[in-house]
Amino acid sequence: MRISELATASGVPIATLKFYLREGMLERGTVTAATRAEYGPEHLERVGLIGALTGVRGLPLAKVREILAIIDEPDADLVAAMGHGVAALPPYVETPTVTSERAASTARALGIEFDPEYPASAQLEAAIEGLERAGLAWDDDIARRYWDAVLPLAREELAPVSSMSDREAVAYAVLGTALYEPVILALRRLAHRRLAEDR
Repeated sequence: MRISELATASGVPIATLKFYLREGMLERGTVTAATRAEYGPEHLERVGLIGALTGVRGLPLAKVREILAIIDEPDADLVAAMGHGVAALPPYVETPTVTSERAASTARALGIEFDPEYPASAQLEAAIEGLERAGLAWDDDIARRYWDAVLPLAREELAPVSSMSDREAVAYAVLGTALYEPVILALRRLAHRRLAEDR
């Protein structure tokens, strides 16, 4: 398909597609003439992915580029790749908090390894700090209650990874984290509404 057909099929304007091409977010099509290239289903899929990351997640283009780079050139280590993916997702913590005492204390209480370099550790520290600033409670019992609810969910989310290649596992884990989080958040909010109505 030509770029005009890709625009029609994807619902993305030609100018935006050309921007994606210039930025290296979308691979060039197969050149068929001096001013013409052909695009295939993989291009349509990639445009859909970019749209999901910018639309559904509302990520800035710089962060979308980071996620696409992780998927295109995955780190051999799944945990490291997931860490890079997590760092590209909000909440953005500019500098990881080296003295993440709250997050480290929470990790100890939950019996999990604390890695101050892992982006989610700094995100947890910032989140706990926010709770405390707002006067909301955070202690080991509350941490366990959340961990006990989140761990089975995380286990189910990563279950398919065991049968995937390293490259597929990285793409799945990074994209799954990016695109399922809004679903989880929306379901949680709907559950809150239902529980409030039942109260």
